[in-house]
Amino acid sequence: MTMVNYDTDVVAWANEQAWLVRNKKFDLLDIEHIAEEIEDVGKSEQRELASRMAVLIAHLLKWQFQPEYQGASWERTIREQRKSLGFHIKQVPSLKSKLLNPEWQNAVWADAVTIAIRETGLDNFPETCPWTIDNILSHNWLPINTIQQGKS
Repeated sequence: MTMVNYDTDVVAWANEQAWLVRNKKFDLLDIEHIAEEIEDVGKSEQRELASRMAVLIAHLLKWQFQPEYQGASWERTIREQRKSLGFHIKQVPSLKSKLLNPEWQNAVWADAVTIAIRETGLDNFPETCPWTIDNILSHNWLPINTIQQGKS
C-alpha cells in the first residue's frame, strides 16, 4: 500500500487515514498528524465563535454610533448572529467558557472595533467593551446612542 504524504495532499491523506481507521489498520496511521488535525478542529470552532461574536459586536457598535443608519438590515444581521452564536454554543458547549475569558473578550473586542472602523470610517469607539456578554447575546437588547448626549 502506498501512503499519501500529509504535506503533499492533506485531503487525500485524510481520506486514507479514515480508511485505515475503519479497516483497523492502526499500525499504519500517521498518529502525529492525526493529533494535529484533531487539535485544529477545536481551534476552528473557536475561530468561528470569535468571528461571529466580532461581527455581532461590530453591528452593535454601528447601531449605537450611527443611529441615523439604524434599520431592518442591521437588526436582521444582529438577530442572525445572535441566533448563530446560540446554536454554535449549543452544538459545542465547551465554547461557553471562552465567552467569560477576559483575554478572549479583549481580542474579540479589538476585532469588532476594527470591523466597525472599516465599515463606518469612525474612530471614536471605546477602548474596552461597555456591554456585558449577557447584553450582547440578549435577543431583546440594543445599545442606545450616547454619543450626542452632553454635547452642544
